[in-house]
Amino acid sequence: MAHALDAFAAERERAARTWDRAGANDVARTSEDAWSRFLSMGFPTTREEEWRFTSVEPIAEGAFTLGAPPTAVSRDLDVDPLRVPGAAAELVFVNGWYVASLSKRGTLPGGAQVESLASALTDRAGRVRTHLARVAPFDRKPFVALNVALFADGAWIELPAGAVMTQPIHLLFLSTGQADGRPMMAHPHVVMNFGENGQACVVETFAGLAGARYFTNVVTEIVLGENVILEHYRLQFEGPDAYHVGTVHVQAHRGAAYASHSVSLGGALVRNDLTAVLNGEGVECTLNGLYASDGDRLVDNHTTIDHARPHCGSREIYKGILAGRARGVFNGKIIVRPDAQKTDAKQTNRALLLSEDARINTKPQLEILANDVKCTHGAAVGQLDEEALFYLRSRGLSRDAARRLLIEAFAIDVLNRMPLDPVRAAVEARLQRQLAIALPSAA
Repeated sequence: MAHALDAFAAERERAARTWDRAGANDVARTSEDAWSRFLSMGFPTTREEEWRFTSVEPIAEGAFTLGAPPTAVSRDLDVDPLRVPGAAAELVFVNGWYVASLSKRGTLPGGAQVESLASALTDRAGRVRTHLARVAPFDRKPFVALNVALFADGAWIELPAGAVMTQPIHLLFLSTGQADGRPMMAHPHVVMNFGENGQACVVETFAGLAGARYFTNVVTEIVLGENVILEHYRLQFEGPDAYHVGTVHVQAHRGAAYASHSVSLGGALVRNDLTAVLNGEGVECTLNGLYASDGDRLVDNHTTIDHARPHCGSREIYKGILAGRARGVFNGKIIVRPDAQKTDAKQTNRALLLSEDARINTKPQLEILANDVKCTHGAAVGQLDEEALFYLRSRGLSRDAARRLLIEAFAIDVLNRMPLDPVRAAVEARLQRQLAIALPSAA
């Protein structure tokens, strides 16, 4: 893929000038280090175990260009249906850049900061730079390195100790598709830092114009202080021709509680990487995931829960619905370090195949290095129960209506774990629309 890097190298020069003009020397150095590391690694290939079932050649060969700060917002962008009602703050980004005219700000607790990353690197540079590219390592992950090398903006969220957010914070990332005849790419970077005894809910939404081919590569770094409670939603509603790579790294300290709700309903090629390090006693971690795909689309979910300290618990459930010739990948790893006694971890992964050509590659992993633990995992792949279908049809339902009811029952377990009502309703409605399209082709 050497020649494919040439196009990215040209965009790297443009990105470097952004930080040179801003006078952010240490950010520029970090960005340069990340680019050097990316060049040494290159794009991952299917010869690597972590990417065995997912070829990123369409991304590597895509000749994408970085978008410029928007001077005007496309009329094709319909933002309102994607908003989260009642959000305390809503930051909207278009092609990776913050757009103040589309964003909304409400009342935040004293000392709380919710702003664009580019603005924060200007106004509170020292504070932000101590966290930027510190939680998500770019020395081993090519797409993290690419993000740090090419990012121009993103979001900065910091809550002081004891701050309790009663309303969610919403980060909305939109893509318009092309610039000068070339598909666009965006590399937003999100940094969240929560002081001890705080509580918050953050929603990240990714969407774009239908029919547009573009590439989103986002990195989210989260630090949870002691006893922090965070509900974190990642809603991937990208266009059906888009490529999406998302990386989340969480460092959770003593007594914290982290709940992730990952939803992937869009994109032609999607890779979600989530790593949660339970770095203090008594941390509770919950990972809920729901994905649906049809046509020739691919969704790849890789999760890692690293139990680094004793007396921590984790619960994980991922469910996938695949139709047409869609492919799914689930790789869930639980690591229990030698000192992490009294670990209680449970992982469940289930996939529902709606056609003969749909397929899933699933790989649960347990690496247990302690002896006083309770760890279980289970995986199941199957099709709709014909007896249940027969029963529902005998009660007067059509075949499509019966199938849709059973599929919704399969998904409802994950949906009901989402405590934010507007988000749960939006996901359910979008899933129903997607099933209405996918079911005829899955017959």
